[in-house]
Amino acid sequence: MERNFERDLQILRERLLVMGGVAETMMHKAIQALVDRDEALAQAVLAHEEEMDLLCIEIDDRCLTLLALRQPMASDLRFIAAGIKINSDLERIGDQAVSIALRARDLIAQPQVKPLIDIPRMARLAQEMVRKSLDAFVRRDPDLARSVIEGDDQVDSLRDQVFRELLTYMMGDPGTIPRALELILVSRHLERIADHATNIAEDVIYIVRGEDVRERGDKELRKGLRLPGPKTA
Repeated sequence: MERNFERDLQILRERLLVMGGVAETMMHKAIQALVDRDEALAQAVLAHEEEMDLLCIEIDDRCLTLLALRQPMASDLRFIAAGIKINSDLERIGDQAVSIALRARDLIAQPQVKPLIDIPRMARLAQEMVRKSLDAFVRRDPDLARSVIEGDDQVDSLRDQVFRELLTYMMGDPGTIPRALELILVSRHLERIADHATNIAEDVIYIVRGEDVRERGDKELRKGLRLPGPKTA
């Protein structure tokens, strides 16, 4: 019985890595579609969407079955619980890649606002964060996971830089506004991918050490993405 349980945990680990590989492929193709103005690459990202959805359903089912039938304890319970969250984060990374691909497809037929410099840099950093978070998961390496968390601020800084530069273009030429807004949204999608990679890294630390290192409070408020609402009595 114990041997079967270990095998089931290993299969779950492997399926999460397969899903992570698909998410990384989608990210890479989406950004290349934007940079190279390649509609075929954008379509290739969309073609992966169903694969991601099916993997997400399969992994959720595996996790719930293990919880229901095996009643795991301690580190095994933490691993399965974190597996459910990692599964969700990977699925959302795929969703963000699809959104980037759709915006790339819209922008291909229009003149470029400006050469793309900071958005590809953001993409490289976000992809590296996803890759490192998955490596940390495989190696059960909390120090590598912490390096992912520390990289999140760099992505946020580039997002702010993209916004400031595109705002200058929009103010100088109102005709660029629709295209510039699309690029601002691309930077937001990349920022969200980095957030999901951070979530995975936090889950790795939880799996290995049982330590909850999530930052308290509303992340969007903390990052200045949303203003606080009115205080209630």
